[in-house]
Amino acid sequence: MKERLQKIIATAGITSRRHAEELMVQGRVSVNNVVVTKLGEKADAEKDVIRIDGKTISVGKTKYYIALNKPAGVVTTLHDPRNRPTVVDLLSDLPERVYPVGRLDYDSRGLLLLTNDGDFAQKIQHPRFQQPKVYRVKIQGHLSRKELDILKKGIKLSDGIFKPENLRLEKINDRSCWLQLTLREGKNRIIRRGFEAAGYRVAMLVRESIGGLKLGNLKEGSWRYLNKKEIVQLLDNASNENS
Repeated sequence: MKERLQKIIATAGITSRRHAEELMVQGRVSVNNVVVTKLGEKADAEKDVIRIDGKTISVGKTKYYIALNKPAGVVTTLHDPRNRPTVVDLLSDLPERVYPVGRLDYDSRGLLLLTNDGDFAQKIQHPRFQQPKVYRVKIQGHLSRKELDILKKGIKLSDGIFKPENLRLEKINDRSCWLQLTLREGKNRIIRRGFEAAGYRVAMLVRESIGGLKLGNLKEGSWRYLNKKEIVQLLDNASNENS
């Protein structure tokens, strides 16, 4: 059966559909030795020979679903031009390559999913599926009740509105405080930028859960496989949020 080429590439676990489209435009994808740059082109994964950078891809791979407790000081990419540690450096003994589902910035910690299932990744990270993500945030200084209300109503940023859900104060220290909040979108560093716009610097940022899947007692820098129930729950949540 013929499908869009970018979907086949994502299903094979090579990368996301969006990045697959970029690879096509760059002339790095071929079907039966013919370079394909048109995004609407289709292919048959069972009959056609599809290559990226000359390497044949396969859609018959075992699919892997991984939860990682990402430490700070690690980048959420497969390769880093500055040779910083990457999240895949924390994985060992995997027979297939996996890639991150969404992002956590260099200084942030917490739950990160990795997979080689492109359809799964699409449903977890795409904005239209609205997967809720819960974060704990430590800021320098103390928020007043008025400032907390302003944040709840939303703060305008250059690329949209930072409007956290379920924002609540967790703990107050001498010179800092902890808050918990929920977001349904993943714009670059939006939590840090949102609090900075309110006049506060984020000292620590930890993602506690994604779509109901919790970090739990997974140690920092460690990872585990998701079980079937967790995978189904994440996909069901995506379907329910999009309905």
